[in-house]
Amino acid sequence: MTITTATRHWLRAQDCHLADLLAILDAETVLADYPHATAVAQGVVVYAAEQVRAALAEGAGPAIEAELCHAWTEGPGIIVFTGAFAREVLDPVTAAYDAIVADEKAIGGARGDHFGKPGANDRIWNALEKLALKDPEAFVDYYANDLVALGARAWLGPGYQVTAQANIVRPGGAGQTVHRDYHLGFMDAEQAARYPAHIHAMSPQLTLQGAVAHVDMPVESGPTLYLPHSQKYALGYLAYWLPEFQDYFVANHVQLPLTAGDLVWFNPALFHAAGTNVSSDIQRMANLLQVNSAFGRAMESVDRARVVEAIHPALAARVAAGWSDDAVAHVVAASAEGYPFPSNLDRAQPVGGMAPPSQADLVHAALAEGASTEDLAARLAEQAKTTRSH
Repeated sequence: MTITTATRHWLRAQDCHLADLLAILDAETVLADYPHATAVAQGVVVYAAEQVRAALAEGAGPAIEAELCHAWTEGPGIIVFTGAFAREVLDPVTAAYDAIVADEKAIGGARGDHFGKPGANDRIWNALEKLALKDPEAFVDYYANDLVALGARAWLGPGYQVTAQANIVRPGGAGQTVHRDYHLGFMDAEQAARYPAHIHAMSPQLTLQGAVAHVDMPVESGPTLYLPHSQKYALGYLAYWLPEFQDYFVANHVQLPLTAGDLVWFNPALFHAAGTNVSSDIQRMANLLQVNSAFGRAMESVDRARVVEAIHPALAARVAAGWSDDAVAHVVAASAEGYPFPSNLDRAQPVGGMAPPSQADLVHAALAEGASTEDLAARLAEQAKTTRSH
């Protein structure tokens, strides 16, 4: 393929070739590259929490952080800290999560799950805030964990923000399809392709994905499936939707058993999926950590609903006068919030998709329907409720 300015700037699904991914996956994870690690298991770098903590006490923090970043970028894309959480810290949180699940089941309603069938798993959205309200003592002990802070700081620097979603997969619970994670990973291939190549490279640098095992997870319980080194494939956000890539993942993934208290950190661009729980009696519970960069925000606070409501009569008049779709889209993009996150996913359930509609989607729909400004304002007010955490 001839490399042109256009092909460097835009990534296309037709340029995804499994052979290119396989050449990347051929890389070997070498233990000597990770001086503070204890082992390499199925290509994954494994650290013993006790040994890492001893090294941290001796001032090795900067070296370990650099080592972790090497693993997430040039290495396999995933590391495990064994024994990161003591049971006396873990178990109260597990109990709180069980109580939250019971409370939410009593309320009822559809329960969506990214990349999995709705209802297949029990999912606690915004588990961070819910835990703080349910059991503040357990929250404080849990998030005092030094290895949670170490991973977040290593990848994102200071000022990061932690979010969490507890995922409970019952015996027989279905797993997920292969995917990458937030941001571009929460878009379909067509949406992701609208973003230029450098955004595909940037997206994984804005978040770090983690998981804390709250119970022992033998392979039959369905711990997460991974393809080590797959985070290095530049077209991965488009490729994982393609059948040949999905088939390869199913046949060639690795799956590490975990012990309660283990902490996994991985690059969000790593090809991965939660496994199917084929056990007869294991209630698999993981606390999924998504840590976000401090830099993922605008400098100014703008009440975009107020802006949209103010300009709607003028914009609707332009639409009625025959303005082009492009011109209308430009105005909506400059005024309305075009991104659906952060959201309260208890209220804006991802049922039938990975993301709720954005404010801009509501504006476009109102314009297409000829809705009044009052009607649009009511829709925006209802949507605003889905962005509040309580």
